[in-house]
Amino acid sequence: MNKKLAMSVLSTLIISACASEPAVTTAPEQKTTQTAPQSTNNNIQTGTEIKPASDLASAQLQEVQEMQKKSIYFDRDEFTVKAEFNNIIQQQAESAKANRLSITLEGNADERGSSEYNLALGSKRANAVKKSLEIMGVPSKQIRTASFGEEKPKVTCHEEKCWQENRRVDFNGKPDL
Repeated sequence: MNKKLAMSVLSTLIISACASEPAVTTAPEQKTTQTAPQSTNNNIQTGTEIKPASDLASAQLQEVQEMQKKSIYFDRDEFTVKAEFNNIIQQQAESAKANRLSITLEGNADERGSSEYNLALGSKRANAVKKSLEIMGVPSKQIRTASFGEEKPKVTCHEEKCWQENRRVDFNGKPDL
């Protein structure tokens, strides 16, 4: 009987030993230099930190919302980007690169001039901002341009303060996962 009991205890120990988790030893912390986030299931690993994918999506959504609040403004009949807007373009470039955002640059004009002229001017403005973003390292495949001419005014009055607000390029971004 003792032999049966000993065999039973031994088999129980073997089974429980096989079912248990292996002991985990921790190695000294090493610095890692990963350039691209790695996806594991619904988590994103950046460096040594693992973040849920939903946190990344939330951060990207926030970046997109911030991006869409800023515009680049132009003088009448001009499509040259003024130096005072370089900081905004730099912020947009960093956000687009860091968060892998696709950007649509929407060129606009005030109501003065023909529809054809305003569409062409809006296009030139969007392309000027695109060139600035490319110079700052945003790949051209992440940037699209569109022109709305006078069709998408920010404000609708018929005086200089309104026209000034309507001569712009708006940023419209979305995650490019």
